[in-house]
Amino acid sequence: MTTIHDDLPSSAGAASPRSTKRLALVALSLLATALFLALGIWQVERRAWKLDLIARVEARLDAAPAPAPGRAAWPGISRNADEYRRVTASGRFRPDRAVRTMAVTEKGAGSWLLVPLVTESGDTILVNRGFVPSDWQGPAGNGEGTVTVTGLLRLAEPGGGFLRSNDPAHDRWYSRDVAGIAAAKGLGPVAPYFIDADASGNRPGEPVGGLTVVAFRNHHLIYALTWFGLAAMAGYAAYRASRER
Repeated sequence: MTTIHDDLPSSAGAASPRSTKRLALVALSLLATALFLALGIWQVERRAWKLDLIARVEARLDAAPAPAPGRAAWPGISRNADEYRRVTASGRFRPDRAVRTMAVTEKGAGSWLLVPLVTESGDTILVNRGFVPSDWQGPAGNGEGTVTVTGLLRLAEPGGGFLRSNDPAHDRWYSRDVAGIAAAKGLGPVAPYFIDADASGNRPGEPVGGLTVVAFRNHHLIYALTWFGLAAMAGYAAYRASRER
């Protein structure tokens, strides 16, 4: 009797290395597709949020000024609901507690002049009277007693700016840090916001108000299209890998 020996390896129940690599490639491509789609959808949602924010801010900028929020309303102040509202406040400046914070504007480099305003109701609000050049030596107040300030409500900028930290001990400020300035100047309780004065109070030789730049970056559509494009490429790679023989 002749015995036939089969020396070929059996492939039953085992995948070839090439097949394993192909399956891994398909799985990774599908995972990348899902990830890119999720990122694209997130950017679409961010774009909707940004457009809504821009519309709300533009409506605030066009509205008539309202009284600045008083002490009872301070805990509820939020960036989404209140920033860039046009507000007005009347009171007396405290020029002896004024500070300068670094600023770069259309007029060049210099400082914002922040002066505490004690309102008629006894609240203290920091007012950014406007831009002054580095060599400016004018008075921090206006010498007129009671004044009325109109401008934009802005939220505090804690910590610092221009890659530098605020240095209260040496009276060096790189951001409009309301709480930090209040503590350094012994102002006691202050509003959790400051007012960016508009140009209505501008006078020769005094701080220049009305230089607030209201602009929002909105590149979310470009980002979304980029992620969706990458998702399409990853999906096509998965399809090609699954069709290989």
